[in-house]
Amino acid sequence: MDNQKRLAIIESSSKQVSRGIFFSTIIIVTSFFPVFLLTGQEGKLFHPLVWTKSFILIIDAILAVTLAPVLISFFLKGKFKTEDQNPLNRFLERIYSPMLHWVMRWRKTTLAINVLALLVSIPLVMSLGTEFMPPLNEGSILFMPVAQPDVSNTEMKRILQVQDKIIKQVPEVLSVLGKAGRASSATDNSPINMIETIILLKPRDQWREGMTKAKLIEEMNGKLQIPGVVNGWTQPIINRINMLSTGIRTDVGVKVYGQNLNTISAVSNQVNAALKGVPGVADLYVEPVTGGKYLEIEMNRPELARYGLTVDQVNEVVESAIGGAPIASTVEGRRRFAINVRLAQDYRNSLADLRRIPIQSAGFGPVPLSAVTTIRYAEGPPMISSENAQLRGAVLFNVRGRDLGSTVNDAMQRLQSLESKLPQGYYLEWSGQYENLISSQRTLKLILPLVLVVIFGALYFAFHSVREAFMSLITIPFALIGGAYMVYFYGVNLSVAVAVGFIALFGLAVETGVIMVIYLNDAMQKLVAEKGNSRETITQEDLQEAVFHGAAKRLRPKLMTVSVSLFGLVPVLWATGTGSDVMLPIVLPMIGGVFTSATHILLVTPLIFLYTKEYELRKFGKIDVLEVSH
Repeated sequence: MDNQKRLAIIESSSKQVSRGIFFSTIIIVTSFFPVFLLTGQEGKLFHPLVWTKSFILIIDAILAVTLAPVLISFFLKGKFKTEDQNPLNRFLERIYSPMLHWVMRWRKTTLAINVLALLVSIPLVMSLGTEFMPPLNEGSILFMPVAQPDVSNTEMKRILQVQDKIIKQVPEVLSVLGKAGRASSATDNSPINMIETIILLKPRDQWREGMTKAKLIEEMNGKLQIPGVVNGWTQPIINRINMLSTGIRTDVGVKVYGQNLNTISAVSNQVNAALKGVPGVADLYVEPVTGGKYLEIEMNRPELARYGLTVDQVNEVVESAIGGAPIASTVEGRRRFAINVRLAQDYRNSLADLRRIPIQSAGFGPVPLSAVTTIRYAEGPPMISSENAQLRGAVLFNVRGRDLGSTVNDAMQRLQSLESKLPQGYYLEWSGQYENLISSQRTLKLILPLVLVVIFGALYFAFHSVREAFMSLITIPFALIGGAYMVYFYGVNLSVAVAVGFIALFGLAVETGVIMVIYLNDAMQKLVAEKGNSRETITQEDLQEAVFHGAAKRLRPKLMTVSVSLFGLVPVLWATGTGSDVMLPIVLPMIGGVFTSATHILLVTPLIFLYTKEYELRKFGKIDVLEVSH
């Protein structure tokens, strides 16, 4: 073969597939664009993925129609073999050809099997649990126990030390560090009765056999049951994200709004009682809005007058003895610190000691504080929380052993009767990860139809035919079959990550479908060129033979398109380490969907194409041939 003829063949082949390859790549890119509508946590997580994939595919689409033909002309030289001479191609055709003949013979059975598989996948998807995002294994645990609001500093310190010693005895724990109360930060509003303990774990190969993170939490939770302390288990990063985005430090929270703290406390306790026993609810805890202890010093004005004292004199003594009075300041480098003086803790840690604090009077000498005041403990709010100019309480809980959506739905049913009996001006609001779940579901309901519209539009511009665009688009529902089965049998809950995986699957499924439609139309062109375009010259057997040739004789490039996608995705199934648990829900629908979409494209798409051409030949007397050569 001379060089001129070889270049002409390369040019003709490139023109034949360039349009389909270019538009199939553009379809994958455009199918990802609606993901940019995601906001919040899910947007920040998936936007970099979409940007990266979009830029890569855009460059790929350009190179496919510019650089690829040039490289082929450089490297595709020498003696060429036909497809029949390729042993791999002969092996694949030997398997595929009988299957395709069976499909064309048993048409209704084939379509019924596909529709049945699609219908079965619907209840599978409906039975899946829902969650906002798959839980990321951060490699560490955050233990957040909460004691009663009136606990003393000494008791809280003792509880913290006892808990740390118990946790450190667990073989899988590398180190443990606990903090009670707030840190030296204006953004940390933790009360003294809340502990934050970060537990760093050893590498997985040093864990006991069969031990998992869930079992580890369950074991430690059983060992740390202290009366008056409610345990909470989460992870450091997701805990901070939850607190910053929703104000709730657990997975889910029921916010109670109202105008009176005592009423809010009563309603919160009713909510807590209703939620007990709901499957999946763990670490159930009522955020205290009452029960805090305050030292109340009430002036006895007749006694003050009797001793010749003033209210200001008593207030000065109370301030300097209990709260501390500034006497000077010190400068250390660029920092300035106030120096306060007050009574030592041994002289102010009980009511009896406080009552003996002396006040110097002019006519009677030292007078005990109890002589001119009444000192007692009074109850009040340990911390006042408000949102939208309303007082707020909260009932907090984590979700373990069950999906987030089902757990909250069951919890909502438990609270339906309670919500109807709330006092006027009081209402409940669900927050935490469930708030993000509802927001993301609302966005995805807009995104998924938009993806289909965008893909259909790109297909129409590729083929300039509504019928051909629809034939390529119909592969998407059958791609969902494999994705649904894969997600179901892996036990993965529906989440934003799974939705992004299905969106990516849409583009991959359509890509292979476009290649098949191109080769089927190429076969129609050859048939028309050979026998003309008329019902008098084209028989039903001719159509079947042409469709069979277009499907079977170009099997290798279609399988290569599918294989490239699988080879890049399958290794994620065996990936381990941080981040793999987030990538798995994205990849599962893509792997399962590529299998079923490939099966549909190789077997059902030629059958639907044959039905279409037979209908055109009967009704119009000729077939509609799509121009695919350039």
